[in-house]
Amino acid sequence: MNLTPRLPSAGFVLFAALGLVPFAAASGIGQRFPSEKKIVPDPVTGIPLTFLTSTPAGDSKIYQTHPQWTADGKWVIFRSNRARGQAFAVNEETGVIVQVTDAGYMGMLCVARRSMKLYVMRDLGRASDQGGGPNPAPTAGGAGVQAAPAAGGPGVPAAAQGAGARAGSFRPRGPFQIVEIDLAKVFADSEAGSMKPASNYERICGTIAAPLIAGGDMALDANEDFVYFRVSGGDVGQHLPPGTDIDWHFGPRNMGAGPAGLRAMNLKTGEVKFVVDVPFQIGHVQTNPWVPGEIVFCWETGGKAPQRTWTVMADGTGLRPVYPEAPYEWVTHEAVITKDEVAIAIMGHRKPGTIDAWGIAGTREHPTGLGIVNLRTREMRIVGQTPSGSGLWHVNGSPDGRWAVGDDFSRSIYLIDRHTSEMIMLSTGHKPTAADHPHPTFSADSTRIEIESAMLSADNRSMNICIIPVPKSWLNRTYSDKVPQ
Repeated sequence: MNLTPRLPSAGFVLFAALGLVPFAAASGIGQRFPSEKKIVPDPVTGIPLTFLTSTPAGDSKIYQTHPQWTADGKWVIFRSNRARGQAFAVNEETGVIVQVTDAGYMGMLCVARRSMKLYVMRDLGRASDQGGGPNPAPTAGGAGVQAAPAAGGPGVPAAAQGAGARAGSFRPRGPFQIVEIDLAKVFADSEAGSMKPASNYERICGTIAAPLIAGGDMALDANEDFVYFRVSGGDVGQHLPPGTDIDWHFGPRNMGAGPAGLRAMNLKTGEVKFVVDVPFQIGHVQTNPWVPGEIVFCWETGGKAPQRTWTVMADGTGLRPVYPEAPYEWVTHEAVITKDEVAIAIMGHRKPGTIDAWGIAGTREHPTGLGIVNLRTREMRIVGQTPSGSGLWHVNGSPDGRWAVGDDFSRSIYLIDRHTSEMIMLSTGHKPTAADHPHPTFSADSTRIEIESAMLSADNRSMNICIIPVPKSWLNRTYSDKVPQ
């Protein structure tokens, strides 16, 4: 078995670009904050934007690959510096804000869709270093996924660099715990003013022991009985076929080197199981919320990858590309949107003829836009593209299959009717200087979209949680495939 990288190994992956920095101890679970809810008409489209937070507290949403709303559809889970390193929930109707973690977390927040539960990962080694304080929390991408490109990268101006809490870095140390938080109990006791110690709301599901190093990329299975997470170290790479060449960094950001792996934890027993190893860096680990055991992930390079999108089943079978891309295609920001579909962005942000450290990809000499891949038939259809500029970047779709949504480098949000291919700008003015990108995500009932926005920020950077409704005229649409007589 050849596990020698094509170039010398760089050791552990640093997370400096991901904003993973130690935070000071935070206030307790169940702490309540008054409503900041504001409804602001979009300055261009006039669509009413509901800002669920509106103060410069450093809010950010969960990445668009994961659920944002609690199972009852009433609360949106997010991160904020109002208690640094902790997770919060905001009630969409009342606007009340409740802190829902106490000892921090690392990586992705996994909100259950069937039960009022939240699953997080904690690095016990980091907590020990900080005297029991909270774990570092990531920027929107989670641990081990794409952060804002460097100046001169895919369309992000130099003024937007250093976004979020990207001032420091850390190496995960372990051991790592997966923790279940009972949100229903937190909300009830917080409202009643009868909060108990955090242990009354948390259950330790299991521990990821050394020498495995978990990266924080984590997703919850559709049946809510397993979580899947990215790992390095330990036996990672030893399961690859003999003679496998380990991929080295790809592109100018010095990311992408392998090997990496996926492992599963049984949330009832705590047992950790092998899923798959690959010869490249893994990012954007997500699950199909409708199909148990179906996982989607990416080869993470911080930009263009030789083969970005991948899928595998929880038993390790079916490993293959979601969309087999050509060298001239810049594919990014995949997200499972329906039972059978994954949305991808095929970027069209670079001038024809561009050849640089990223290669020849990302120009409009070939088809670009918001693509939707059928996981069963493997067919891909481009459903929309902006006529100029960067093109659609972070993409998502409605679970009912009617709509697709994407943002662009200007932080504008576009809605696409998948039946008619009509595209409209829903909202703009979210400021290219914002600390992060909007990352639009549909609600489970397909009627509204959550983004993060700097529209209200005096410093043009600090972000808030914002809800954009699908226009009623679109929601009321009916379709007929019959030819008019």
